[in-house]
This record gives sequence, structure tokens and C-alpha cells, in this order.
Amino acid sequence: EAGIPMLLVGDSVGQVMLGYDTTVRVTMAEMIHHTKAVVRGSKRAIVVGDMPFLSYSTPDDAITNAGRFLREGGAQAVKLEGGVRSARTIEAVVRAGIPVMGHIGLTPQAINAIGRVRVQGKSREQARSMLADALAVQEAGAFSIVLELVPGQLAAAITDRLRIPTIGIGA
Repeated sequence: EAGIPMLLVGDSVGQVMLGYDTTVRVTMAEMIHHTKAVVRGSKRAIVVGDMPFLSYSTPDDAITNAGRFLREGGAQAVKLEGGVRSARTIEAVVRAGIPVMGHIGLTPQAINAIGRVRVQGKSREQARSMLADALAVQEAGAFSIVLELVPGQLAAAITDRLRIPTIGIGA
């Protein structure tokens, strides 16, 4: 009724609703459960389900689990983290007929590798790498991309270079 065009059911449900310390512990079953609830409460908005940690480690796993989001959860699209490293997976999911939203910058599922929550892309090398990630996600067929904890100037530069919409989370 408010006219919001898209709802993202994020794996942050693990921290916000389930009491987990990171998003890494969230399961497919938990994400599908919460996605179903959002779909039931939504009338017109596109619902995007956030693929949990290790649910898209191979293209085959990604297609299977993304399909579950649509078939069981009622979502119309999925979101997955990663740029260049996830491009092949994004392409496979899109080729299977499932719309994908990308996610770069701070990728919470990689928190154990990153170490802590902090702004990403502050050095020139990191900025170039993040632009390459954004372009790879776009070329793989994603319909949009989340930029999380990216400096404003870099987020603007990435947005200017892409043909797909960007969504800033602390960016």
C-alpha cells in the first residue's frame, strides 16, 4: 500500500530475529520460512530472498537453492554476495530463469575472512577491485546490485559506470 517496489528478505534475519552473532549461521530453511511470511504480507512488491552462506558455493547448488526460494518461499528473485568470484554462479542462475540481485562491498557472509565490519574500498586498489566486481555482476546478468559500506565517492563512481540500479546500504 505504501508503494514500495521491492522487499529484500535479508539473511540479517539471523541477527535481528534469531539471535545469531553473524549471518553465517542462517539456514535455507530459516530463510524460506521468513520469505514465506514476507510474501504473505506483500501485495505488489517484488520479494527478493537472500541466499544464505554456502547455499550457492557451486552453480548447481545455487540453481537448486534459488529455485527453492521461488518455488517454496514465493520470492521472485534472489540476492547473492560476491563480485568476480560469484559471476559464473550469477550467470548460471540467471540462465536458469531466476532474477539475481548482486551484493558487493562489505559482504557479511565473508565476515570470518574480512575480520570485522568496516568500510570497504578505501584504497585505490580496493576501489578498482570493487569496480571490477560491480561490472562482473552486471555482465553476469544481475538486475541490480547492493553496495554495502562503500565510500560515497566510490559508490557514485560505480553507479555511474553501471547500466543496472545500485542500492546503497551505508554507501
